[in-house]
Amino acid sequence: MKITRSLLVLCLTLTVGACAKKDEPGGEGTTAGGFNAGLTEVVNPSSATGGTLKLASAHDVDSWDPTRSYLTAAYNLQRLYTRTLLTPDAKPGADGLKLVPDLAAAAPTISADGLTYTFTLRDGVRFEDGETVTSKDVRHGIERLFAQEELGGGPTYLIDQLDQGQHYPGPYADKTGLKSISTPDDKTIAFRLAEPFADFPYLLAMGVAAPVPAAKDTGAKYGDKPVSSGPYRFETIDPGKEVVLVRNAEWDRATDTVRRALPDRIELAIGTAPDEIDAQLLDGDLDADAGQSGVQAATQPKILLDAALKARTDEPTTGFVQYAAMSTAVPPFDDVHCRRAVQYAVDKTAVQTARGGPDAGGDIAGAMLPPGIPGHDPSLDPFQTKSGKPQPAKAKEELAACGKPDGFETVIAATDSPRAGKTAEAIQAALATVGIKARIEASDPSLYARSVVGSPSNVHAKGYGLILGAWSADFPTGYGFFPTLVDGRLILPSGNNNYAELSDTAINALLDRARATTDPAAAAKLWSQVDAAVMTSATMLPLTYDKVLNYRNPRLTNVFVNQYYGMWDVTALGVA
Repeated sequence: MKITRSLLVLCLTLTVGACAKKDEPGGEGTTAGGFNAGLTEVVNPSSATGGTLKLASAHDVDSWDPTRSYLTAAYNLQRLYTRTLLTPDAKPGADGLKLVPDLAAAAPTISADGLTYTFTLRDGVRFEDGETVTSKDVRHGIERLFAQEELGGGPTYLIDQLDQGQHYPGPYADKTGLKSISTPDDKTIAFRLAEPFADFPYLLAMGVAAPVPAAKDTGAKYGDKPVSSGPYRFETIDPGKEVVLVRNAEWDRATDTVRRALPDRIELAIGTAPDEIDAQLLDGDLDADAGQSGVQAATQPKILLDAALKARTDEPTTGFVQYAAMSTAVPPFDDVHCRRAVQYAVDKTAVQTARGGPDAGGDIAGAMLPPGIPGHDPSLDPFQTKSGKPQPAKAKEELAACGKPDGFETVIAATDSPRAGKTAEAIQAALATVGIKARIEASDPSLYARSVVGSPSNVHAKGYGLILGAWSADFPTGYGFFPTLVDGRLILPSGNNNYAELSDTAINALLDRARATTDPAAAAKLWSQVDAAVMTSATMLPLTYDKVLNYRNPRLTNVFVNQYYGMWDVTALGVA
C-alpha cells in the first residue's frame, strides 16, 4: 500500500463525525480468523469488557516517559495511558494510517499561509487524579522535550519545527516558555511555524506531544510513574520485571472515539525468554508478545506446518528495515572503499535465513527507504545485492582501494536478542571470507539505542565499526524516516540515531528541499533521491524489509494490525 499525505489531508478536512465514528474498529471487515486475517480485518470482533490482558516481553522499554521513548512497541503501548491532540485511527488497513482528533475536539484550523495550527480541546478529558487536561498541560508536555540534557532519547522533530532560533532549554531552566506556542485559554492551543510544513500534524500524534501536568512533572524520574490521561493508569512499574495497568476511573469513554479499552487489567511480564514467550503463547497462558517481534525460528515450523495454529497467526510487513550502519568516525570506515567492501561482502540470503527466511524474516533490501513510504524505489540497488548473493571479488577490489588488501579487524554492535545475534553472526561469517575479522559485542536492548550505540563517544571508545539497527518511519512519509537517521546536524551526544555519524552537506541540503516540498509527488521524488545519496555514501547497509510471524491467543478479541505501527493495535484488544 502506497501511503500518501492525501490520506491525512482527507481525514483532517472532514467533519469529526466522519473521521472518528464510534463503531467497531475496522468497520465492516470482521472475521473469525485465519492466516493473515488481522492484516485487513478485525479478528474476533467484540465489545465485551472485563478480564486481564496478559502480555510478555524479553526486554523492558527504553522509558515509560513518552518524552524519552523511541521504540515503536512503546508507542503502541503509550496510547493506553496517554492521549495526544491527534492520533492514528484504530482500524485495520489504510484507515489506520489516518490521523483523527483525540484530545482535540476537531481537526485544527490552519491559517491561510499554512503557518498557524489552532486546536480546541475536548470537554471532559481528565488526568487520573481528576484534574482537567488543559492546553497548558499539552504545552508543558511538548516543552519538556526541549530539556534534552535531562530528558534525551525521544524523537526531536518538534524541536526542529518549534525552536525557531530561540534556543529554548526546556521548562526547568526557562519558565517563559516557547514563543511558537500560545495558549490563550485552557481549551485553546496554537502553534506558529516558521514556514509551511505538511507533515506537522504527524508530530502532534507522537507521544512527545502528550500532556504532562507541570505540578506532577518529576523530570528524569517521570517515567517511574507517568500521570495517565488515557483509559489506563499504572498500578505497578517494576523495572525489568513487571508492569501492571488498571482502569483509569477518570477516563470517560464518551470523550474517546478511538480506544476500545476492553480489559479491566493489563499485565506485562518483562524479562521472559523469547522461547518461553512462544511456549506460553501456544499453551494459552499468554495473550500476545508485547513487542510483537515474532515467534522464534524454532517455533515457526511448528506453527506453519499445523493448519490450526497457522490460522491464528499474522505475518505483517512491519515497516522496519533491518540494517547495519558503518561508523564514519571509526577507522577504517572513514574510507568509503572500506564501506563499499562490506556492502559487497555480506551474504544477504544468509542474513534473511538467520532472521527466519523469506516468510518470517522479510524481503532482501537493496536500499533504505521501506516499501509503503512515498519515494521507495524498488529498483534502487546500487550494490546489486537484492539477489542475496555476496560478491567477494568486488569486495576485495574495494579492500585494495582502501589500502586494506588483506582485510582488517572491527567490532559489530548488536542487541543480545536471539534474532539480532544470528544476524550479526551471518554478517561476521560473510566478512571473514574476504579477510575482515569482526568481533560481536551484544548489549541489553533497553540500553542499546540510548547509551550504547546512541552515544558517539562510547561508539568511538569501543571501536564499533558496524552497528546493527532497525528503523521505521515515525510517521508515513520520507521525513518521518530519514532525517533522524542521516542528518549530520542531528548527531547527538546521547540518544543519537545517526549511528554512522553521516554528515554530508549535499545530503543535508537534499533533506531540506524534500522537507520543504508540500506537493506529495514532488516530495516523493526528492525522498527517493535522498535514499540514492545515502546509498552512494555506503554508510548504510540495508539487510531486509522486516516481516514477523505473530501468534494470537484464540481468546483475543478485536485483533488487527494497525498499519501506522505495523503491529496489532493494543488499544483495541480484548479477551474473551
